[in-house]
Order: sequence, then structure tokens, then C-alpha cells
Amino acid sequence: MKKVNHLLLVLVVLILASCGATNIVPVTGRKQRINVNSTEILSLSKTEYDKYISSSKLSTNATNTAMVKRVGQKLATAVETFLRNNGYEQEVANYKWEFNLVQGNQVNAFCMPGGKIVVYEGLLPVTQNETALAIVLGHEIAHAVANHSAEQMTKQQDQQLLGSVVGGVLTAAGAGVNTQNTIATIYGLGSQMATLKYSRNHENEADHIGLIFAAMAGYNPQEALTFWQRMAASNQGGQPEFLSTHPSDASRIANIQKLLPEAMKYYNSATGTATTTSKSAKTPKTTKTIRIR
Repeated sequence: MKKVNHLLLVLVVLILASCGATNIVPVTGRKQRINVNSTEILSLSKTEYDKYISSSKLSTNATNTAMVKRVGQKLATAVETFLRNNGYEQEVANYKWEFNLVQGNQVNAFCMPGGKIVVYEGLLPVTQNETALAIVLGHEIAHAVANHSAEQMTKQQDQQLLGSVVGGVLTAAGAGVNTQNTIATIYGLGSQMATLKYSRNHENEADHIGLIFAAMAGYNPQEALTFWQRMAASNQGGQPEFLSTHPSDASRIANIQKLLPEAMKYYNSATGTATTTSKSAKTPKTTKTIRIR
């Protein structure tokens, strides 16, 4: 029986390893495995985005709407240029960029696969300027370019398959119902924690890539520090980082501080200037959790 159980576990590992394609994430160079159909994801994304926009109220502020579209398009142009120049030419056709400002007090923004982006009006009092807005939009665009949605879907499929195999192994081993339920609960909690950590990794990667994209578009990445400090000051609380899909403010700002020297190289190249990373924006002492997605 133990031999059968072992073979079942080996089989599921082999199945997971053989499924999908291995991609290289732009900028970071991280390898990722994706086993979901990108065409279907893009189609679903457009459908859901259109539904969301049709059911939402677009901002009536023409100046702010124009700013969101202007900054977004400037970033999109820089991103497409980068992709074409770095071996990702085939990816450019996947993006049908849309940048919309919608009414709402949420201090948030989100991006769907294919470059469908929404910014809430409530974010603008915190960004305060175009450069900070570019930091946020760069982060959102990074999620799309890094295929984080497809990677998350792949992770969920893997967990579902592994959960089924674990159940089969327990049954084959003659485990009682109570034992099976206890182990299933433990497995489910472990999977949830793994997914949360996985999402934080994506957030950190989006911060990294987004900072570079903003710099490529000619926006000073040093603004990221003061922006996230304003976000930390405006945030009214949050759960511990290990239970959150997002890094804490302190973790995020400390990570961005480390990324600035790299980002500044892209900024200097894009603008033809020679600036130094500011040391005046210090990491705030906080454990609150930021909710930009």
C-alpha cells in the first residue's frame, strides 16, 4: 500500500512538471510555468472589463481623465518599445490598452490581462502628481506583462489536482473519515498560506517591474518612496503581513529603496540626466498593509 501511495504522489509531481510552458518574466528574468490558454484569458478579461466599465460611472473630471489616459499611454509606449527590443515582440499584440478613471472613493487601481486598467478617483488625492500616478500605473501594467493572472490560475489548478490526489491516497490507505477531514483541513490551510505568499511575491515583482517601466517612460522613480509613504499615512490599518496578499508598507518601501539604483539607470538613460537616489525619504515605521492591486 505504501508503494502505491508513493507512486501516486510521484505521478502527480510528474504531471504538474510536464504541464504548461516555461516563460521568462521580462525585466526580472524569473522563470514561470503557465498551463492556461492565454487567448481564453484575454477574451475573458475583455468581456469582464467591458461589463465593469458599462456598470460603473466614469469620472466627469475631464482634466483628471485626460491625465490618466496620457500617463497610461506614455507608459504603454515605453513598455511596447522595451518588449520589442528584448525578444518579446510576439507579446505586444496581446495588449489592447485602455485607461479609465472611474468615480469612487477607493484609494486603488487595478489592471486586467491585456492592458485593461481602471483608476479610482480616490487614488488621485494621494498620488498628487503625474509621476506618482505613473508609479501606480507602472505597477498595474507590470502585473499584466508578467502574466501574473495566468500564473495564479496555474497555481490554483495545481493545488486542486494535488488535493484530489491527497484524498485518493488517504482513501487507499484506509484512513478514517475523521482523519481524512483533519488532514484535508490542514492541507487547505497550508495551500491558502502558500497562495498568500505567492501573491506577495507577485506584488514585489510588480513593484520591481513597474518601477523600471515608469523610469523607462521618463518618470523619476524616486517619487515611489514619497508616494508609498503617503499611502502608509492614509491607510487606516491592516492585518499582519503573513496573512495578507500584499506586503506591509514598511516591507514594500524598504524593497523599493533597494530597487532605486537600478531604476535610476533607466531613468537617466530615458531623460539624458544624471541624478542620484534621494536619501531623504526614509522608510516609515509601520506595519500597515497597502491595498493597491
